[in-house]
Amino acid sequence: MSFAIDIAAFVEKAKGNSEQVVRKISLDMLASIVERSPVGNPDLWKANKDAVDYNNAVNELNAAARLVPENVNKRGHLKPGRKLNDSMELSAGNGYVGGRFRGNWQVTINQSAIGETGRVDPQGSETLSAGNAAISAYTIADQSVWMTNNVPYAMRLEYGHSSQAPQGMVRLVAAEFQQIVNRAVQELAK
Repeated sequence: MSFAIDIAAFVEKAKGNSEQVVRKISLDMLASIVERSPVGNPDLWKANKDAVDYNNAVNELNAAARLVPENVNKRGHLKPGRKLNDSMELSAGNGYVGGRFRGNWQVTINQSAIGETGRVDPQGSETLSAGNAAISAYTIADQSVWMTNNVPYAMRLEYGHSSQAPQGMVRLVAAEFQQIVNRAVQELAK
C-alpha cells in the first residue's frame, strides 16, 4: 500500500517556499497516517471474545461486591475471601508482535519503498523519526514523496479489517489533503 504526493499539483500555491511546504505537508500526512494506523489489541480479536466476556464478568462481580460495606476494608479494598480471583488468558496468536504495521511505514523520495523495515513501533515515534529524516532530504528537484507500508496485511487494514481503523488510514488522509496543503501554506506564510 502506498501514497504518493503529486508535488507539481501544489507548487504554485507555495510560491517561493515550495520545499518547505512539501516537507511540512509530508510530515503532517505521515504523522496522521502513523497515528491512525492500528496496533493489534488482543482484547478486540474475535478469537478472544469469550475470554474478554468472562474477564469482564469477573470484574463486574468484584465491583458489585465492593458496593456491600461489609465486604470492604477501611481502604476500600475487598476483604480476603471476598474477591473473585479468576480470569481467562487472551490468545495473542503465534508470532504476534504489536506495532509491526505502524513501524513499517516508510518514506522515500521519487520511488516506493521495497520490503519491510522489521521495525516494531507501537507508539510510532521511531517511524516518525525515520520518516522525518527522509522528508528532510527532499529538494524541489524531486518528483514525489512516497509513504509505503509493505506488510502483507496492509491492504486489509486499509479496507476495514481493523475495528480500530474501519475507514482506513491513507484514504482518510487523502480526503484531507487539500486542508493539509492549505494549513501548511498558511503556517509557512507567517
